[in-house]
Amino acid sequence: MSSHTTFSQSFSVDFQYPVLFTHNVFSENNDQLLSLIPTTGTSPVNVMVVVDSGVADAFPALLNRVSHWFDSHSEYVHLVRPPEIVPGGEALKNDYRLLMSLVDQMLAYHLCRHSFVLVIGGGAVLDAVGFAASLVHRGLRLIRMPSTTLAQNDAGIGVKNGMNLHGGKNTIGVFAPPYAVINDFSLLEGLNDQSWRDGISEAFKVAMIKDAAFFNELLELAPALGRREAAAMQRLIIRCAELHLEHIATSGDPFELGSARPLDFGHWSAHKLESISNYRISHGHAVAIGIVLDSAYAARMGWIESDQVSALKQALLTCGFDLSPPELTQRLGDGSLQVLQGLEEFREHLGGRLTLSLPAPIGSIREIHELNSGWLDEEIQALQMSPCN
Repeated sequence: MSSHTTFSQSFSVDFQYPVLFTHNVFSENNDQLLSLIPTTGTSPVNVMVVVDSGVADAFPALLNRVSHWFDSHSEYVHLVRPPEIVPGGEALKNDYRLLMSLVDQMLAYHLCRHSFVLVIGGGAVLDAVGFAASLVHRGLRLIRMPSTTLAQNDAGIGVKNGMNLHGGKNTIGVFAPPYAVINDFSLLEGLNDQSWRDGISEAFKVAMIKDAAFFNELLELAPALGRREAAAMQRLIIRCAELHLEHIATSGDPFELGSARPLDFGHWSAHKLESISNYRISHGHAVAIGIVLDSAYAARMGWIESDQVSALKQALLTCGFDLSPPELTQRLGDGSLQVLQGLEEFREHLGGRLTLSLPAPIGSIREIHELNSGWLDEEIQALQMSPCN
């Protein structure tokens, strides 16, 4: 008998979760949330609700509406405690004491694998609460209710959950698909201008590598988006979400086991800009800058037209983005641009080999493994000096 024995284990798991689009989910005549929760048991299903402080501030009546909705459906669902308010933005993703306090509450209220955590908030809060829920009993049933444009069309509909550590973005985390996602467009009414526009850059990102027709449509929608027209934003969110979900389902790598990550187009510099600015620069703002830099690089490679880069820049400016913050030209002691450290950090994140996706042409991608830092420096200087800014 051989002294070496190997068993090859192989199995597949079918993940399915709905992404719903609605208005005023906690109104009495809206049954979307209830339709997601099994109601055939002998006792009500336990639910813990966590709310982003920014959402609570923007909608002072929301917490009472949530509690009233659960009271009205107490035959089927049981709210284990009043809605828990957590800090919005990156604050929760940077605070492990807060994370563990959520885990402690989930255990204290005896949530089990058939219980639900409903989280209402922006992408950072969805990330952190999703991470906490994934740790309890190896995963509670998570329903995400994204409250920002960026979360509704990107961060809130995917399979990733994470926290920041050691100054890095999403340095620890898990892949844990949600039980369901509810995009309530009425939550967008409370957004400030920055949070409103943040989702726009992610829409341009996915359009440039997936759908040329959508890219051209976004160019036309830019003035309406800059004016905060709801119909334009709803169109953007639905199509962008559809493209992201299609990628997760059909890319063959939903849990990012490989080195290529097309949906991170523009993100190597975006993540670094966020950390350099101590998150003063929001994720959507940083992505807007990142896709302009990478698009300009693609134009230098001859893969897209320079006129398309100009159109992208003008559209983002029309929507209200600042494409030349001071952090973009911050230099280290050796004279190199600090943002370029993002390339090495991305290389490490991808397992040692840098693999970036650039549009080539618009609507498709080509992978690249090295970038010319001199070209990038020139593009950053050109962006800083652009009269459009």
